[in-house]
Amino acid sequence: MKKQNMNRDWIATAATLSSALPYLQRYDGAIVVIKLGGHAMGSDEAMESFARDIVLMQQVGVNPVIVHGGGPMINAMLKKLDIQSEFVNGKRVTDAATVEVVEMVLSGVVNKRIVQAINAQGGTAVGLSGKDANLITCDQTDASLGYVGTPSQMNPKILHDLFEKDVIPVIAPLGAGRDGETFNINGDTAAGAIASALQADRLLLLTDVAGVKNADGDVVTELKAADVEAMTASGVIAGGMIPKTETALDAVRNGVRACTIVDGRVQNCVLLELFTDHGAGSMIRPN
Repeated sequence: MKKQNMNRDWIATAATLSSALPYLQRYDGAIVVIKLGGHAMGSDEAMESFARDIVLMQQVGVNPVIVHGGGPMINAMLKKLDIQSEFVNGKRVTDAATVEVVEMVLSGVVNKRIVQAINAQGGTAVGLSGKDANLITCDQTDASLGYVGTPSQMNPKILHDLFEKDVIPVIAPLGAGRDGETFNINGDTAAGAIASALQADRLLLLTDVAGVKNADGDVVTELKAADVEAMTASGVIAGGMIPKTETALDAVRNGVRACTIVDGRVQNCVLLELFTDHGAGSMIRPN
C-alpha cells in the first residue's frame, strides 16, 4: 500500500480552488472584455500562460472577448519596409501606405498568433477585426492624423453568435469608415467601445504598470468615477495613464459594470482579478 503524504502546497491549492466558488458563480455567463498588450504579448511563455487562463475562464462559464494591440510589431514592419512616419503632437499620422501595413500586421501576424495560442490550450478561438460583420463603424478622429478612427456605431451581433457556439473572439482594433475606408483604432478605445456595446460585466485593460497610483505613489485598488476625475484634475493621474482611465470612465458610464486597469506583468493576472480577493490592479466603478 502506497502512503500518501499531504503536502502544504497541495492543501493551499485546494483552499484556493474552494475559495474561488463565489466568484465562479458570480461570473457564470458573464461577458468579460480583455485588452491584451504589453508584457502579456512579449514572449511565447507569457502568451501561453495568458491563453491558458482565457481557456480556463471560458471553461468555467465566462464569455471572454480579446481585443489586442500590436504597436511594436507595426513599428518593426514599417521599418522593414522603409515606410517613414510623420507625427503630429506626438501622434503617428496614419497615411494610406501605413494603414495597409497596420491592417496586415494586426489582422494577420498578431491576431493569428493569439488565436493559435488559445487553440493550442484547447480553446476554440477565431480572429476578427472591427471591419468584420460591421462590428465597428468609425468616423475619422482628426484629419491631420489620417486613417485614425473613433468608433461611432457598433454591431455586436457576431460576438453574441460566437458566444452561443463557445467560440472566443480575438479582435484586431480596426474599423470601417462610412465610405469603405479602413481606420486604425487605439486598442484601449476599441476594447472600451466593444465592452459598452456588449454591456459587458467587466473590462480588463492589461498594461505594464501596477495600476492607478495616488499622490503618495501607492496603488489604489478601487476607485469611483468621481475619484478618477478629481485625481486627473489635480494632476495625480497624468501621462499615459490618462487615456486608460478615460477609456475606463467611458465604459462604466455606458453600462459596463466595472473596468480594471490590470498589471499584465503579474502571472495569471486575469484569474487573480476575477476569481480571488486579491486583484491585480485598479478597479474603476461608476459613482
